[in-house]
Amino acid sequence: MKSILKKKEKNAPAFRPWFVFQWHITDACDQRCTHCYIYGEDRQKEPETASSADLVRILDKCLGFCDQLNVRPSFCVTGGDPLLHPDFWSFASLLHEAGAPFHIMGNPFHLTADVCKKLKKMGCKQYQMSVDGLEATHDSLRKPGSYRETLEKIALLNRMGLPSAVMTTVSRANMAELPDVIRAMAAAEVGVYAFSRYCPTGPDKEVGIAPAEYRQLLADCASVIHGLLEDGCKTRFGKKDHLWTLYDYEQGRFKIPEDAEPGVIYGGCHCGISHLTILPNGDVYACRRVLNSRIGNALTDNLSELWTGPMSKYRDYSRFEKCASCELMPWCRGCPAVASGAQGGNFYAADPQCWK
Repeated sequence: MKSILKKKEKNAPAFRPWFVFQWHITDACDQRCTHCYIYGEDRQKEPETASSADLVRILDKCLGFCDQLNVRPSFCVTGGDPLLHPDFWSFASLLHEAGAPFHIMGNPFHLTADVCKKLKKMGCKQYQMSVDGLEATHDSLRKPGSYRETLEKIALLNRMGLPSAVMTTVSRANMAELPDVIRAMAAAEVGVYAFSRYCPTGPDKEVGIAPAEYRQLLADCASVIHGLLEDGCKTRFGKKDHLWTLYDYEQGRFKIPEDAEPGVIYGGCHCGISHLTILPNGDVYACRRVLNSRIGNALTDNLSELWTGPMSKYRDYSRFEKCASCELMPWCRGCPAVASGAQGGNFYAADPQCWK
């Protein structure tokens, strides 16, 4: 594959104007969540934090890479908690000067009115936090008191005019509460809400949800969301989990476009299409949730060479063991990270919650 911009090339993704870097600038964090892919389960690592000089070097490489692809860069700045990086504000200033929009994926603990003002001034487009169940469940998975603090910070973000977002990681531990979590987030007036599934990251771990159960969960959530929107709810509900495409297809809400071109990828997982992950030490991953997907290092390697070299194997869509023969393959493909975690690192394994 020569370019992600050649729409008619066999197996080439459709043109996307934005390229997203999920950049973990520090591992420093106030929480030790049970499902964390940095500290959770059987992994304990020494926290790493990118140096100020390395942030500058990597940013320059990212911008040059996007110039070569003729796409616009966008950064999801995360960690750990990115606000704990000692040079965070200098880094945010660099992004602002470069005209590069960024989102924050972090914790509520260090978010203040002053921080919100500064983030907004620097061009931050959204601040995302996590809610992983109702209060007791969330606090047991993350940190005691963090549920209420997250709700308080949603209200703060709304008052300060900085778009708020919440994500839920769905597993057997909290799936029964998900419809009520959706109602709670709507009541809190969060700007955007979405959920995705827990990615198994330790040995002999799995999501623990049967395909039929997950389909029913999507149906239950769809009913709640529809009712909320009918009542005038202002929250925007994202469909981050691509199995929503399969569900909507069955319900007649998604139809395969008549002008769809064979061999073109139009949606689904962005891995290999418009996304790279960078860790504090510069390591580049195809997807942070796919633990064996390291393809190189942004400090020592050329990003364009990584993209056209080791990254290309994540664009071999014919290798999907189940999805390759499905009519929804160009739009869905489930979650390869969940499949990889459940099947010993096989990125192309069947999604364990797909019911088709």
